[in-house]
Amino acid sequence: MQQTSSDQSSLFPRVHWAIAIGVSSAIIMAAGTMYYTQSQSTSTSPSLVETATQPTKVNALGRLEPQGEVIQVSEPSGQGGAYRIDELWAKVGDRVNAGQIIAILDSRDRLQSELGEAQEQVKVAQARLNQVKAGAQQGEIAAQQATIARLEAQLNGEMETQRATIARFEAELQNADVEYQRHRDLHQNGAISASVLDSKSLVLKTAQQRVNEARAALDRTIQTLQQQIQESKATLGQIAEVRPTDIAAAQAEVNRAIAATARAQAQLNHAFIRAPKAGRILRIHTHIGEAVGPEGIVELGNTEQMYAVAEVYEGDIGKVRVGQAAIVTADSIKEPLHGTVEQLGWTIAKQDVLNSDPTATTDARIVEVKIRLDKASSGRVAQLTNLQVAVEIRQ
Repeated sequence: MQQTSSDQSSLFPRVHWAIAIGVSSAIIMAAGTMYYTQSQSTSTSPSLVETATQPTKVNALGRLEPQGEVIQVSEPSGQGGAYRIDELWAKVGDRVNAGQIIAILDSRDRLQSELGEAQEQVKVAQARLNQVKAGAQQGEIAAQQATIARLEAQLNGEMETQRATIARFEAELQNADVEYQRHRDLHQNGAISASVLDSKSLVLKTAQQRVNEARAALDRTIQTLQQQIQESKATLGQIAEVRPTDIAAAQAEVNRAIAATARAQAQLNHAFIRAPKAGRILRIHTHIGEAVGPEGIVELGNTEQMYAVAEVYEGDIGKVRVGQAAIVTADSIKEPLHGTVEQLGWTIAKQDVLNSDPTATTDARIVEVKIRLDKASSGRVAQLTNLQVAVEIRQ
């Protein structure tokens, strides 16, 4: 029994040592495993971060514009300041159709008168042609003489009427001049303001213009009727003889009169300013009474479909493709706009839209990319043409 007790007492220390060694080994193995796992995780992190930071979008500044860009509608002659607006038939925000009249120039009345004269010349030439073809008949000479008498009476009547009109306008001009001189003296003495003097000056100029127009109308009337009288007298001397050459000459006169009428009609059409295409009036540059300047009369654009024109840096243009989705934002737009890349520009240009970042490059070279906004986005920004926006093109 004593031997057994001594054996048990010697066994306990060995068991304790074995347990201690086993626990230590487990701890060492666990620590090694954790270290290996952390080292593997650390070695793979850079590639994951690098993949996550690869660029997935292209950012650019841009502007909003309607489909087909903004059109400046002006008078057809291209002579800025030559004509004034007599009537304006549209206002900002109006929707107009292609060919719809937008404005009428102050040349309309004069051109209408010239067209009427040209049409009368056609009638005279046609009548002469008919007469030449028919030859001399009983009563033709008397009829031609009656025509001459009628034209002479018409000339005298027109001259009397228009001279009376000129006299009335000259009296108004004289009164306007007296008023202007009197108000000029008052203005020099400080009794009235410059605006009052300007109004009197405008009245004086208007009166002078009336006199000039009336005199010009009288001259045109005299010239037209005298020419008709001369032609009628010439016809009177030739109606007794009918020759093929006479018929050809009369026909040429008719053709020439018809061509003159066509030219007069074309000139009259130019006095009516029409919309070149359907769209909305974005801005009015010239109002009633103002001369048409180089900026035109109105700005027109198809705001039913809006576009964002992004100025993409030339280094990023290779990442942009037609059909890519784009998001457009601006400080004045609460929610982003959505669209699709529709067209890439064909030339390199300098940046037009200025960046608010003072460190940004101001002479950057860019390519314009047109982004067609969807219907909902177009409706929200139809009134924001030329708004500066930020564009994000998704790759």
